[in-house]
Amino acid sequence: MPTGSCFCGAIRLEYTGQPLQVGICHCTDCRKLTSSTYSYCLVLPTANFAVRTGSPRSIAKTADTGNTIRNWFCGDCGTPLYGHRVHDDGRVLGDGVTILRAGVLDDAQLLDEMRPEAELFTERRMKWVGPVEGAGQVCGMLKISS
Repeated sequence: MPTGSCFCGAIRLEYTGQPLQVGICHCTDCRKLTSSTYSYCLVLPTANFAVRTGSPRSIAKTADTGNTIRNWFCGDCGTPLYGHRVHDDGRVLGDGVTILRAGVLDDAQLLDEMRPEAELFTERRMKWVGPVEGAGQVCGMLKISS
């Protein structure tokens, strides 16, 4: 069972099964959220994901797509952990999907084996970052269901 943690170790999480999708996103929100040029994420069935220790904090924002995304992070060290699409009142949508920030996973070999299957918002990719060989190239967001 893959496990992961934030930078300071206060939050521990895990998941079972296989991701629904593995991808890279070049949107502005993901760049700001990760303080990098893109995010590398696993799309998981929420039922297969669990926070084992700690109490992540969250912040919600309406994305360019119009979806409201609640992003969870460590309140101590600030590490971005995972996100969900949410209703206007903050309830997690019933799509049953969790977006896990892949960099929090402990197993570097697992990360190496999980090549991105898709790149999103490719029109916003930095010109000096090349496409991932074999990954689907999408100008916007994918529709993913569990």
